[in-house]
Amino acid sequence: MQDPVLKKIKKILPNGGIPLSECIVIDGGTRLDGEVSIGGAKNAVLKQMAACILISDTCKLYNVPDLTDVDTMIKVLNCLGVKIEYDKAHKSLEIDASNITGVVAPYELVSKMRASFIVLGALLSRCQEAKVAMPGGCAIGERRIDYHIKGFEALGAKVKIENGYVIAKASKLVGADIYLDKPSVGATENIILASVFAEGSTRIQNAAQEPEIADLANFLNLAGADISGAGTSEIVINGVPKGSLKPISYTTMPDRIEAGTYMASVVATRGHAIIRNVFPNHLTFVTNKLIEIGAEVNILEPLTMEVSCSGRPKATNIVTQPYPGFPTDMQSPFSSILAIADGTSIVTENLYENRFMQIGELARMGADIHHDGNHAIIKGVEKLTGTEVKASDLRAGGALIVAGLSAHGRTIIQNIHHIDRGYENLVDKLTSLGGHAKRVDNYKMEEPLLIK
Repeated sequence: MQDPVLKKIKKILPNGGIPLSECIVIDGGTRLDGEVSIGGAKNAVLKQMAACILISDTCKLYNVPDLTDVDTMIKVLNCLGVKIEYDKAHKSLEIDASNITGVVAPYELVSKMRASFIVLGALLSRCQEAKVAMPGGCAIGERRIDYHIKGFEALGAKVKIENGYVIAKASKLVGADIYLDKPSVGATENIILASVFAEGSTRIQNAAQEPEIADLANFLNLAGADISGAGTSEIVINGVPKGSLKPISYTTMPDRIEAGTYMASVVATRGHAIIRNVFPNHLTFVTNKLIEIGAEVNILEPLTMEVSCSGRPKATNIVTQPYPGFPTDMQSPFSSILAIADGTSIVTENLYENRFMQIGELARMGADIHHDGNHAIIKGVEKLTGTEVKASDLRAGGALIVAGLSAHGRTIIQNIHHIDRGYENLVDKLTSLGGHAKRVDNYKMEEPLLIK
């Protein structure tokens, strides 16, 4: 007898009932209980990969997550002549940038992932020129590059936008004082990379303070750069001679957003879990909000946390802010908790105007959510109901995972290529916590779908 979920999937999909991509199917309503280990930080490792352009030798990166974004960055670097060996079994990358053969990062790759734009600063620093396509990535709202360009120009580069590409050239880069109107993470990182070999000192004021920036600076300093203040609002880069950076081995920090998403999932299902390989101090605002809604959070060891929730979550208000405030990347997964919380919550999104793209899909699951400008008003319901939903971006996908785990019945999540960009081995990790989830290869459905 054919599995009813399989029959339903075929009914709702085009092409004669043959699905067009993989999906994740979740049997919800099961309390998560167990242990999960967090992978390396996506937003740290991608920037460290780009930073290897500055090192004319072979570097090794460890704790590299198995993500499609990592695969995309490998392809970008390959286009520049960088040789890379990726050992997924040991979560390591060997990156040889001794022979840069090109300075063009093409549209077909950069359009897939905004983080690849970071190669511009590194290429400009090492090769005095770069041609990088305008960045893509998740469609969560305006993410301007004028702060990047302003920084490059302050260092002495000539920058123009032509045919969808940012073209930068500089016979010499000279340190400068650069003030960012907003603490842009990407601009801060790009300017750091462009300044490593600049003559004299560069000071970035109103810099972004995210931990991933500090991790990038730690990586570069270990290689021989001279960067201070990373992780604060003022960063100083003292230029070092070109070619002076040495090859290193480096372990990428844990992914705080992945950790936060699993913590949210545990709370939404009223479960209990041990979260390993996590930096608790990177999650202070997330932890405080979880405690505020009724969860219990403990630090067991320096890299281990315990999270549990025994009753229905309580409503609360959330306001996203640049780090160290509540992270915009956690707003979507938290919305899924608040959708089943006791009371009415207000979520204010201050960073990206399209960060509420999960709202329509949560409403399909029975959530009572209304969108008003940069506010979402969420009236908690007793429970959500599983149905077919689509991930519109990475963190909206995280929200649907949290919602599906807590919902009554089965949830079918489509467009999971977004989820694969930032959540490593998601189904395996959910299973380790007792969740009932399965990836379905819509091209190879030879057997009935059995989750439980």
